[in-house]
Amino acid sequence: MQKQVKLKNGTITFKAQDNSDSAELTFYGDICMDVYSKWSNTDRCPVDVANLLSNLDNYKSVNIHINSGGGDAFGGIAIYNLLKSYAGHKTVYIDGLAASAASIIAMAGDKIVMPTSAQFMIHSPSACGYGNADDMRKLAEALDNCEESILNVYYENLADGVNKETIAEMVAAETWLTADKAQQYFKNIEVERRNISPQNCGSQFYNFYKNAPTQAKDDVTEELKKLLIIY
Repeated sequence: MQKQVKLKNGTITFKAQDNSDSAELTFYGDICMDVYSKWSNTDRCPVDVANLLSNLDNYKSVNIHINSGGGDAFGGIAIYNLLKSYAGHKTVYIDGLAASAASIIAMAGDKIVMPTSAQFMIHSPSACGYGNADDMRKLAEALDNCEESILNVYYENLADGVNKETIAEMVAAETWLTADKAQQYFKNIEVERRNISPQNCGSQFYNFYKNAPTQAKDDVTEELKKLLIIY
């Protein structure tokens, strides 16, 4: 059975098959804080996920597909908390890229499946601001607090033997991880020994990252630069 949940900007389509008792959720665009921040029908915000979960039996399993460059830090944290508190079993499939805020969402999975061709990226949050020195100090403090929240998500999901200081250093350096590397640092990751050809990633935030594997970056729109905190 296939069902659609209507959103302000498009719809979320999810599959709920009676015989498999599972649903499907896809993140193939930007992660947004609210419906007003969306650029396309593939973008997702916490309200979308809350609406979808409210349409499910609390114990129905959910397959979560991710191919996203990230987006709003607090949007990603809110989605992580919504999924983490959902009682059904969550399987995350990183179809291509789980970067930035999308990597936070991936951490909600009871099982995280990464093909050898997929990438996982963690980094410090960044922001654009306007104002005097006091305003900039307040913005820096907000970024520090945001990073602490982000780190707490990663700390909750560390693999055995990995210390917090290592992850903090990797976040500060903007670190890109293959499936094998990600499995070394985070729990519940299963490496799938095959390459896949995911659908196009609609996220625009890939353009912000300094250490991305490819240097072919598009111009970032002025509208995107106006976001308070991007992650």
